[in-house]
Amino acid sequence: MAPEGSGNIRELKNFIGGEFVASGKTFENTTPVDGTLLSHVHEATQDMVDQAVAAARKAYKEVWGKMPVEERCKILYAVADGIDARSEEFIEAETMDTGKPRSLASHVDIPRGAANFRVFADLIKSVGTEAYQQDTPDGAGAINYSVRQPHGVVGVISPWNLPLLLSTWKLAPAMSSGNAVILKPSEETPTTATMLAEVMKEAGMPDGAFNVVHGFGPNSAGEFMTTHKGIDAITFTGETTTGGAIMRAASENVKALSFELGGKNPSIVFADADFDAAIEGTVRSVFANCGQVCLCSERVYVERPIFDRFVSTLKEKAEAMKLGRPEDPDTQMGPLISHEHRDKVKGYYDLAKELGAEVITGGGIPEFGDERDGGAFVEPTIFTGLGEDSRIQKEEIFGPVCHITPFDTEEEAVAMANDTEYGLASTVWTTNLARAHRVAQGMEAGINWVNCWFLRDLRTPFGGMGLSGFGREGGQHALNFYSEQKNICIKL
Repeated sequence: MAPEGSGNIRELKNFIGGEFVASGKTFENTTPVDGTLLSHVHEATQDMVDQAVAAARKAYKEVWGKMPVEERCKILYAVADGIDARSEEFIEAETMDTGKPRSLASHVDIPRGAANFRVFADLIKSVGTEAYQQDTPDGAGAINYSVRQPHGVVGVISPWNLPLLLSTWKLAPAMSSGNAVILKPSEETPTTATMLAEVMKEAGMPDGAFNVVHGFGPNSAGEFMTTHKGIDAITFTGETTTGGAIMRAASENVKALSFELGGKNPSIVFADADFDAAIEGTVRSVFANCGQVCLCSERVYVERPIFDRFVSTLKEKAEAMKLGRPEDPDTQMGPLISHEHRDKVKGYYDLAKELGAEVITGGGIPEFGDERDGGAFVEPTIFTGLGEDSRIQKEEIFGPVCHITPFDTEEEAVAMANDTEYGLASTVWTTNLARAHRVAQGMEAGINWVNCWFLRDLRTPFGGMGLSGFGREGGQHALNFYSEQKNICIKL
């Protein structure tokens, strides 16, 4: 069943207490591919968020939070199967909402969205807790052990760049831990969240255990959630400034918080690197998803002996990329998420030129001569020549762009890479084993790749430092956030 609507224009309602609920106010959801209207989205009111919180708390206390783990996991496996069964619909919805190539949505976004439920359903059945024997003055001793208890109701605020993948990355561990959840998807990408609600209902999810509220941030669903006393924890992926606003809003009620925020990620390429692998990896880490991945490399540092060759080769690769519609199998890069975001990225392109950057390639808006000119496309762009104190090197652009800087020594490269307020990810390219370990461990970032990029083991800690956020997701680290660990002390 597709979201309600007539013709090709969908109507996306909120999902509260197991029912789809309309509101008196809607907003338009358009595709960044050509500006076509996709759907009318019902914006949740304060009363509707209150209803979602009440439904979630009831489900947590009466059903979901008390359900045996094995039974809970069977429902989560059914959710994963439901996504797989409708994968073509999910792929189409994700590509039209975001504009990303179908190849990316079909190989990453949608299958990973389903896999997240299976991974955490498996993990919750085997994760352990601590137990200690303790000596006591009377010689009898004591035993201390810990148990996990869900927070209760978790608010999930997810971004627009990887809508289903990053929402399920939070929903799966939160729900496997026994929490009821309220999801607020980005207003830019509401479709797959609504479809997920349909899948949840069909999979037998108890009413209220999963809810979706649509809307914006200030004076809308986002603010209503972050200030709500009935929500016990908030998890958010998105822009650093928004994270700060959520942190301030949530502080009055002292909620548990986990933030994965922005990045200004460095990539260091040493002269001894496998050149072809470093080029292909950098093409991905700079231009994947039109540069709209928090883990993308916007600062590239290349050892001087290979600098000119690296710049010219990356230029060739960037200029050979095909920009197009998501359904075209030859498309390598789609549009940015919106015209508003395109204006921001284009503003940074213009700023780089004003500051004296050398434009290696790109720096503008492509012209197609067809309906794509109504979309939010920008050119893949490479700059060189700016200093490390430049705004281009300090501020997250979140587009298909990088600045390439030469370096002469390992120490110089590490110092420049770490000269940032962010600390999300880094990439190092070298065939020197000792240097690989040394430099990777010297990076002040939460996720550090050597001779690869975006290779993720879902059991490992995922999260940032500094302005890139706090808290860790992935494996047991996620389960630790989505539950309280209580100590039980038994005197013998």
